[in-house]
Amino acid sequence: QVVLVESGGGLVQAGGSLRLSCAASGRTFSSYAMGWLRQAPGKEREFVAAISWSGGSTYYADSVKGRFTISRDNAKNTVYLQMNSLKPEDTAVYYCAADQNPVFGSPHWGYWGQGTQVTVSS
Repeated sequence: QVVLVESGGGLVQAGGSLRLSCAASGRTFSSYAMGWLRQAPGKEREFVAAISWSGGSTYYADSVKGRFTISRDNAKNTVYLQMNSLKPEDTAVYYCAADQNPVFGSPHWGYWGQGTQVTVSS
């Protein structure tokens, strides 16, 4: 089992940047692929980005490709999401997720954090 705690959300103007962090408990962090998902009010949860167990492969939703970057530090049990050129449509609760065998690109993951709010004003 893994417990995930997100941080770094907030209010930012369009065009600005934010960096989300997710700290994971446990000593088997490197056995989990990690992802970021988001859910806007009235919408279904959607896939944003994911990174493989070693960090060698990354995956992005088309809507964030070129603007967001996912990375991980296995020594610190932490995964990051650098978000640049933010748009109002990026406003959502962002969730960190973990799974030992995920379907990359899917919004269905085994473990979730509590979420952190990101609000982008126009």
